[in-house]
Parts: sequence; structure tokens; C-alpha cells
Amino acid sequence: MSKRAIPLVDLSHFTGGSPEERAGFVEALGRAFHEIGFVGVVNHGIPKSLIVRFYDAAKAFFALPEPLKRQYEIEGLAGQRGYTSFGKEHAKQSRVADLKEFFQIGQEVEGGALLRETYPENVHVREIPEFTELGIRLYKAFEKAGAELLRAIAIHLEIGEGYFDDKIHNGNSILRAIHYPPITQEPASAIRAEQHEDINLITLLVGASAGGLQLLTRENEWMPIMPEEDEIVINVGDMLQRLTNNYLKSTTHRVVNPPREEWLLPRLSIPFFLHPRSEMSLRCLPQCVDEHRPLAYEPITAGEYLDERLREIGLKK
Repeated sequence: MSKRAIPLVDLSHFTGGSPEERAGFVEALGRAFHEIGFVGVVNHGIPKSLIVRFYDAAKAFFALPEPLKRQYEIEGLAGQRGYTSFGKEHAKQSRVADLKEFFQIGQEVEGGALLRETYPENVHVREIPEFTELGIRLYKAFEKAGAELLRAIAIHLEIGEGYFDDKIHNGNSILRAIHYPPITQEPASAIRAEQHEDINLITLLVGASAGGLQLLTRENEWMPIMPEEDEIVINVGDMLQRLTNNYLKSTTHRVVNPPREEWLLPRLSIPFFLHPRSEMSLRCLPQCVDEHRPLAYEPITAGEYLDERLREIGLKK
């Protein structure tokens, strides 16, 4: 059996385990986030049937004719809801667009009328009504698993288990269905997704339909991530790295093009970008600042930071 690129943890040890199992989970997750920035998670509670049904609906959406899909591309939303057509998004340091199109589903606010006015409505696809409906259900399942992972990380950081709870309730998270179409000609210079770091607190990724995901190790080598059956891959985003003054690591990753003989295979992947509410402060936690790790960032809110990054990647003008 080949060596795993990232450690594997069992979330049920945290949500329903003994005190020893809980402590072991917290320790393993904290170490993985500090050393690698990535971890695989099993027994995460996200129903397999829901994942499969959403995949099928997403495939059906991306198979629609281009003019039909473009009806669901909403001007002025910076790609935060609905469809974003091929070639719009690029990595922050790149001017060449990634080889992908995507569809985004956002928060369905519980209570909180003020937030309802802040968040755009989700976009419903007339041709495939179940697409957004299943997406909203999957969003809630991801949100629940993500909240447990953040509780474990809060214990590891010694900031109190519930530290993130109110900050992510009705948070600005995004479920994204990404379609990398078949590659039909030599790409100019782009790969399916150029190297980047995620913006948010953590990302939860359910297995893609094809390989290609790689992370950059501390030794500056690209290493493929191949999740096993029923495993989701979690990585630290820049907001969590910033909050912890670089103690937790937002690792550079990319999606490379397949070997030429597999160019005609499309790739579909479903990441969930877990964001807090916009007003959350990303001021570095005092316990993460000392003479060995001097303060690296100025205070900023999550909303201001997201805005800045959306401009850098070409989604916001």
C-alpha cells in the first residue's frame, strides 16, 4: 500500500468517543493542521446517498448547453451564487484563467432578517430543480461536520470549545460544484486549477471524480492526494492561518491536468468553503503570538479579507 500524503482521522472519535478518543482526535487534528495543513476524515456524518445524488444533479447541470447555463450567471454577485462560466477565475498570482466552470450555493439564513438582506438568494435551475435543493441539504451536512472540526481545533488552540460556534452560525460559507471539462487542445499555460491557498477558515472536499489534487510539501515537492472511499479531505484556509498567526498552515495546492490519454475525461469536484460571518475579527489570537512567532498580520474582519481576495482572483471588479 502506498504511503498516504496526509494523515487520516475518525470524526466519530470526537463526536461520540470516550474522553481518551476525543483527546486523541484533537491532538491528531491539531498536529495535522500545524504540520501539513491537510487531513483526511472518515465517519464525518455526511450521507453518501446525498453526495451521489448531488454529483448526478451537478453533472446534469454542466451538461446543459452553454446559453442555458449562462442564464444562471448573475451579474454583480462576484460568482458568489449561481453559475460562473469557463475561464473567469484565476489564482491570485496568475493572470491565466483556470480550466474550469462552477456553480455556487450559499447560506439559507435561519432567523436573522438582517443577514437575509446581506446574503444574495440562491439560484434555482429550472431545468434541474433538484440541483439546488440537494445542494442546500449537502451544504447543511457539510456545515455540521465543519462545526465539529472547528470545535476540536478550538480545544487544541485552548480558546474554548465553542469559540467558533456563534461566528459560523449563519456564516458566509459556500458550496461549490466545480466542473473541469475535457481538455480538447494544448492549454496555453493553465492547468485545471493553478496553485493557490483557500481564503476561508477550513475547506471540506468530497472526493473528486478524477485525480489531480496535489499539495506542496515543506520540502517544496508536489504530492498527490488520493482520498479513499467515503473520506473527505479537509484543509486549513488563510483566515484560520491568519487568526493563528501562521501556527496552523494554509497549504498551497493545485489541480493538475491528467496524462494526455485522459484529457477527454472531465473532472467534477465538490468543495465546501467554510466561512464565518463577515463581522468576525481575524485579529491574531494572543496565545499564538510570542518572541518565536512575532505578530505577522494587521487586524482585519473576515468580510474585508474576503472582499480583498475576491478582487485578487478576478471574481470581483
